[in-house]
Amino acid sequence: MKKPVFTGAAVAIVTPFREDGVDFDRLGALCEMHVAAGTDAIVVAGTTGEASTMPDEEHLLVIAYVVKRIAGRIPVIAGTGSNDTAHGVHLCKEAEKLGADALLLVSPYYNKASQKGLYLHFKAMADAVRIPIVLYNVPSRTGVNIAPETVASLSRIPNVVGLKECNTAQAPEVAHLCGDGIVLYSGEDGQVLPILSLGGKGVISVMANIIPADTHRMVASYLSGDLAEALRLQLATVPLVKALFCDVNPIPVKAALNLLGHPVGECRLPLCAMSDSALAGLRAALVGYGLLKA
Repeated sequence: MKKPVFTGAAVAIVTPFREDGVDFDRLGALCEMHVAAGTDAIVVAGTTGEASTMPDEEHLLVIAYVVKRIAGRIPVIAGTGSNDTAHGVHLCKEAEKLGADALLLVSPYYNKASQKGLYLHFKAMADAVRIPIVLYNVPSRTGVNIAPETVASLSRIPNVVGLKECNTAQAPEVAHLCGDGIVLYSGEDGQVLPILSLGGKGVISVMANIIPADTHRMVASYLSGDLAEALRLQLATVPLVKALFCDVNPIPVKAALNLLGHPVGECRLPLCAMSDSALAGLRAALVGYGLLKA
């Protein structure tokens, strides 16, 4: 098997915002919280980090800040995907220069590329850098699915090492076709154990923003053979995961962090605050998990 960028639970970290830009002090505090809690890697400037609303300069400043703050203690994976291949190549090169350990590349959105186009798109970005690439398949957001056969073709590129799979129904076929050629990661917090059972090595997680230690422990328990504890932890998160995805990510997880005393601000438009009823449901889930007092 190709060497994993990480094994365990990576957090798809939120980007704290103020009205005048990124709250770097709060971002630094979140980084330290994750290192202390045992988070195995940090994915910065991904979907949950709202990279789609960041101009390039800000996007790269956030990556640079997290790389410097983490200082090699755990891997930093930078989100540098784009629906413009040339733009993606530029971001990949810049993130590599900034010291990112690996890159997370979402499938191009809106254009609806063919499978051949997807292959050529990812190959161009992989060929532009030397650091590892983790593909990111999330068709519910991008409108295009990376077919298992395309993942298999991409896995033959030396530095394409991993796949964050959100279309979990096709994960068995991906595992079958790719074998040791790809490291599989769950992209769905509610389906971590099924991916691990297929030989996956972890999760890139939204819920790890608020329960980093438990998310790490879930994966570590499974991989160490304590399946009962892993299952207990997975099932305990069901109401919480439901609440965290009751609105478009990262709206609920940022609201949860604000409720838990980590002021990360609001999402940038076009994402907006959740309804009062949804917020009440989120609060109830946080209380139910023991994160907030009733």
